[in-house]
Amino acid sequence: MKDPIVEEVRMHRMEHTQKFRGDLSAICADLRSIQTASGHKIVRLAPAKPEPTNVSSRRKKQRG
Repeated sequence: MKDPIVEEVRMHRMEHTQKFRGDLSAICADLRSIQTASGHKIVRLAPAKPEPTNVSSRRKKQRG
Protein backbone atom coordinates (compact mmCIF):
# COMPACT_ATOMS: atom_id res chain seq x y z
CA MET A 1 0.00 0.00 0.00
CA LYS A 2 1.49 3.31 -1.09
CA ASP A 3 0.99 6.37 1.06
CA PRO A 4 0.24 9.39 -1.18
CA ILE A 5 2.01 11.79 1.20
CA VAL A 6 5.16 9.68 1.22
CA GLU A 7 5.03 9.43 -2.56
CA GLU A 8 4.70 13.21 -2.88
CA VAL A 9 7.66 13.79 -0.56
CA ARG A 10 9.75 11.32 -2.55
CA MET A 11 8.78 13.01 -5.81
CA HIS A 12 9.86 16.44 -4.51
CA ARG A 13 13.07 15.00 -3.07
CA MET A 14 13.91 13.43 -6.43
CA GLU A 15 13.21 16.70 -8.27
CA HIS A 16 15.46 18.55 -5.83
CA THR A 17 18.20 15.95 -6.28
CA GLN A 18 17.99 16.20 -10.07
CA LYS A 19 18.09 20.02 -9.91
CA PHE A 20 21.54 19.79 -8.30
CA ARG A 21 22.61 16.66 -10.21
CA GLY A 22 23.01 14.72 -6.98
CA ASP A 23 25.61 17.12 -5.51
CA LEU A 24 24.95 16.66 -1.80
CA SER A 25 26.87 19.79 -0.80
CA ALA A 26 24.79 21.92 -3.17
CA ILE A 27 21.56 20.28 -2.02
CA CYS A 28 22.39 20.94 1.66
CA ALA A 29 23.41 24.53 0.94
CA ASP A 30 20.11 25.12 -0.87
CA LEU A 31 18.10 23.58 1.97
CA ARG A 32 19.97 25.73 4.52
CA SER A 33 19.21 28.87 2.51
CA ILE A 34 15.52 27.91 2.32
CA GLN A 35 15.53 27.28 6.07
CA THR A 36 17.13 30.68 6.79
CA ALA A 37 14.77 32.49 4.44
CA SER A 38 11.74 30.94 6.13
CA GLY A 39 12.19 33.19 9.15
CA HIS A 40 11.37 30.35 11.54
CA LYS A 41 13.42 29.95 14.70
CA ILE A 42 16.05 27.25 14.24
CA VAL A 43 16.47 25.00 17.26
CA ARG A 44 19.52 22.81 17.70
CA LEU A 45 19.32 20.34 20.55
CA ALA A 46 22.34 18.82 22.24
CA PRO A 47 22.89 15.19 21.29
CA ALA A 48 21.53 12.65 23.74
CA LYS A 49 24.14 10.83 25.80
CA PRO A 50 23.74 7.08 25.29
CA GLU A 51 23.56 4.82 28.31
CA PRO A 52 26.51 2.44 28.70
CA THR A 53 25.68 -1.00 27.38
CA ASN A 54 28.73 -3.10 28.18
CA VAL A 55 28.54 -5.74 30.89
CA SER A 56 31.24 -4.22 33.10
CA SER A 57 29.27 -0.97 33.43
CA ARG A 58 26.19 -2.89 34.56
CA ARG A 59 28.23 -4.78 37.13
CA LYS A 60 29.64 -1.52 38.52
CA LYS A 61 26.12 -0.16 38.92
CA GLN A 62 24.99 -3.34 40.71
CA ARG A 63 27.93 -3.24 43.13
CA GLY A 64 27.10 0.26 44.08
